[in-house]
Amino acid sequence: MSCYFRHLKDILDGARIEVTPTNRKQIDQAIHQIVGVTYKDCPETWKRLKQQLTGDEQKRQEFISQLKSAL
Repeated sequence: MSCYFRHLKDILDGARIEVTPTNRKQIDQAIHQIVGVTYKDCPETWKRLKQQLTGDEQKRQEFISQLKSAL
């Protein structure tokens, strides 16, 4: 589950979200929903995250906001 979590540390820190064993699945499901990928399709989710967040601070902030709202 969540093969991309280690790459999102700065995003999760920016959202002030601490990943724990009890909330990990909920966070993962929220991320999948935000990027529009079926749950548990980790490679496609990571691909879309990279496309959406690389080099665009506004999109990064929007993603953080959406993630906070989803949780």
